[in-house]
Amino acid sequence: MKIINSLKKKKFILFNIFFTLYIGINLIGGERGLISYFDKKSIHKELVEKEKNLTSKLKNLDNKISMINKNDPDFLDMLYRQKFNYVTEDEIIIKLK
Repeated sequence: MKIINSLKKKKFILFNIFFTLYIGINLIGGERGLISYFDKKSIHKELVEKEKNLTSKLKNLDNKISMINKNDPDFLDMLYRQKFNYVTEDEIIIKLK
């Protein structure tokens, strides 16, 4: 009986304690918490770097495709020589990555 009476008197303090704990736990943990924020931030940086890498590769590939579509004889000759390893003694072949 004494416990119930003391809880009734201190219910405002208990409510504030539990409410503060609830907010503190959800601020640090959870899906939108502080730890999740840093994880998502590092994932975002990785994806931005990956996007930059892929766009540069795409530009390079578009350039090669445009040269082939224009029927550029120098570029086509270079590709044939690289593919079939046909090189004369006085030529130097520089391979593209």
